[in-house]
Parts: sequence; C-alpha cells; structure tokens
Amino acid sequence: MTKPAILIPGRIHPRVETRLAETCEIITVASADEPGLDAETLARVRGAAVSGRFPASLMAVLPNLEIIGSFGVGYDGVDVAEAARRGVIVTHTPDVLNDEVADTAVALLLNTVRRFPQAEAYLRVGRWEGEGAFPLSPLSLKGRRVGIHGLGRIGLEIAARLLPFKVEIHYFSRHKRDGVPYVYHDSLKALATAVDTLISIVPSTPETVGAIDAEILKALGPTGVLINVGRGATVNEDDLVKALTDGTIAAAGLDVYADEPRVSSGLLELQNASLLPHVGSGSVATRDAMADLVVDNLLTWFAKGEPLTPVPETPFRK
Repeated sequence: MTKPAILIPGRIHPRVETRLAETCEIITVASADEPGLDAETLARVRGAAVSGRFPASLMAVLPNLEIIGSFGVGYDGVDVAEAARRGVIVTHTPDVLNDEVADTAVALLLNTVRRFPQAEAYLRVGRWEGEGAFPLSPLSLKGRRVGIHGLGRIGLEIAARLLPFKVEIHYFSRHKRDGVPYVYHDSLKALATAVDTLISIVPSTPETVGAIDAEILKALGPTGVLINVGRGATVNEDDLVKALTDGTIAAAGLDVYADEPRVSSGLLELQNASLLPHVGSGSVATRDAMADLVVDNLLTWFAKGEPLTPVPETPFRK
C-alpha cells in the first residue's frame, strides 16, 4: 500500500515528523511561500502538517491535498476560507494546551501585579543584603475585578483558576454563555469599563485585530492591568506603550506580540511591563501532546476518513 505523502513547510515540533515518518512519506520544504518542488512531487501530497503559515498560494499547487494538520489551538496562519472552498479539512490542537496556557495567564497576572521577577532579580544581584527589603509592590490582586476577553475553552480554565483568589469575574465573548456564574458584558468597551484587570485570550480574527486600543485602555483606568496570552495582534502596541508610559493604565503582562519574535523597544524599556517569550503552552508534556494530536488527526484521516479535531470553518460531515 502506498504511503500517503505529507508536506511539512518550515519548522514543526520534531515529534510530528518522527511519528509521521513511521507510516507516511515526508516531504519537507523550507518555506510555505516557495516550495520549489516538481509537479509530480506536488501531486503526490495528500496531507500537510504545519506550525504557522499555509497560504492559498500553496494550496493552489497541491491538487490532491485532502487535509492540513495545524500545530496549535490558533490557526490564523492557515487560509481556512480557501481550504473550505477547496474541500480541504483543516485540523488544530484544542484542549490539550488549555491547562498550560491558563496556568501561564495566572502566573503572568501575579508577576505583573506583584513584580515577582523583579524581586528575584533584586535578590540575585545582592541588593536585598546590600540595600534592604525590596520595595512594596504598588498593586495587588486582592479585591480586583477581572474581565476575561474570550470565554472559550482556555478562558473558562483561567476563570476557574481565579475563583480561589476571591476576585470578581466578568467576561465578553461573541456569545453569552449559559450556565456560568460570571458577569456578561455585550462589548469589549463595556467589559473594560466594568473591571480593572483585563485578560485577553481570543484568536486573531478581523474583529479582534487591534481591538485593545487607546479607548479600551482608557476605560480600564489608572489602576488597570492588561494581560494578553491570546494573540499579539489583538493589542495595539503603540497605544499600549503610551498608556503604560503616561499612567493611563498601571501595568501589563504579555506572552504574545504583534511581530514575534521581535518585541518593540518601547515595551522592553518599560518597568511596568512583564514580558514572556510566548511560553504559554511551553512545557515538554503539552507540546508533545499537541504534536501527537496533529499526527493523530492525519493518521485517522488516512485510516478511517475522519479527522479528530477539525476547525469550525471546515467541518467534517460523514
């Protein structure tokens, strides 16, 4: 039986390639933009595994492409509209990273309001012994009103972790959720006005790009804290730098950025910005589970004709 040929454009978790190589033909190319393959090779490709971009131009040269396995819960790098038009299934890796990202969000919130990384650095360079106690943190989590921008799978996990901290929890999502005890707001502006802490965990869509701008930050207020563990494009970074500089809000914690891995110098210079290098799902166990789900989607498709976790834009119907 002929092994299905799987295209891997660019870099991906090595476990994906290792597992696929057991039963599939692997075709790797450096870039999704210019595969540089002959027509016969392109015609053999039936599936793809990708971490990042998979544009319409690449789909156009793969006449027998059936399925694209995307590494991550977000899949905005894949042109899903074009995939749907061509009848190509796109899968992603939901749920397996929910806990890790939710843990990161809460840790980043604590780091931002209590300045724990700065306190550790103060100790490590000998300033505690030489200069005395680390300065009191101007902010506290106690008594805060936390708004969650996007109460999806990960948003629900973040909310569950915050309940023991005895904070008020509010949210804004595209749709009001039944059966949750949190306060719903019908717009991001209404949410920001009602809370003093905003945690964003939304995908990159036309509606969310640049959604957190000067207006939203002003509504959050001078004791406000912004946490973003969703997509960097959600935040207007120029507006955020200005808001952190002039005291429009008090602090921000970011794990994602508009132009990763480049981080704007304006953010790097701010002491009231807590910055992580996109490590939300960055544990060995979670990344292995994500890799396994990419592979299992592809293998199940070729064995049974069914994907495990198709994205909503390319739903699978028997």
